[in-house]
Amino acid sequence: MVNPGGSAQPPPVSAGSLSWKRCAGCGGKIADRFLLYAMDSYWHSRCLKCSCCQAQLGDIGTSCYTKSGMILCRNDYIRLFGNSGACSACGQSIPASELVMRAQGNVYHLKCFTCSTCRNRLVPGDRFHYINGSLFCEHDRPTALINGHLNSLQSNPLLPDQKVC
Repeated sequence: MVNPGGSAQPPPVSAGSLSWKRCAGCGGKIADRFLLYAMDSYWHSRCLKCSCCQAQLGDIGTSCYTKSGMILCRNDYIRLFGNSGACSACGQSIPASELVMRAQGNVYHLKCFTCSTCRNRLVPGDRFHYINGSLFCEHDRPTALINGHLNSLQSNPLLPDQKVC
């Protein structure tokens, strides 16, 4: 298993020393014929699981992803943190260790998750509107939404109110 940002190769292990390796998942001794190495630790193949979907990572591929203390399969990493690695607002890369904000499948730096009108940062708990790829705070939502009319936005997709979680 490979974890980006960490050591990809385990330290050498002799056949006689496998019986005393401890699993980072369950803490038990690893006496299995096969063991996995991820996040600088050894794992039973049954114990190294995706933090989201609980898939046994040894069964679904040769790599895993780590971020924010989670061990993730490729699909859940992309679902949670995006696949481009770039901020949807500024276009710059987002380091793997950085927390992000998400809206409608787009990923943002925390500092870039701001209202398009007033530029105030949106934080967890704030209500916002996502219209035509732009974020608006509750105060600055387009007036067409307040009046219940679509006016010039009529041909563009309009999504209901959202809340930052």
